[in-house]
Amino acid sequence: MPTLTLVPENWEQDFAYQRVRHLIKERFRRDTLPDLNALLFLIGVQELGRWQADFTKEEKRDLMHVAVCRLLAEDGHYRFLGRDDDGWPHYELTSKIPPTDLKGQEELLKEKIIAYFGDLEAEEGFIG
Repeated sequence: MPTLTLVPENWEQDFAYQRVRHLIKERFRRDTLPDLNALLFLIGVQELGRWQADFTKEEKRDLMHVAVCRLLAEDGHYRFLGRDDDGWPHYELTSKIPPTDLKGQEELLKEKIIAYFGDLEAEEGFIG
């Protein structure tokens, strides 16, 4: 009897997310694929607009927070307030994010990451 292989419901999103991971891996000449946290960090650095080799642990956490705010601002959950004297972007929570479990949060962030890098690719040829 043949075995039935189940295809995840969101295989298209999974495929697009893996594509982003592979493109970033190649662009930065890494040996391994970036995980969700690495992609959030990279988005945070992109939004900050400058790179430095020695971000502190707190700055790395802040960069990931900037990324989440930036990604969720697309749906109106956060509003960009501006930059502080050091050039760091600041956001304000404007609407509650619907409660979901950890898997649902990851899926939402993956969807937003795909869109973010897709926009960069279209606008700047960033990862194409």
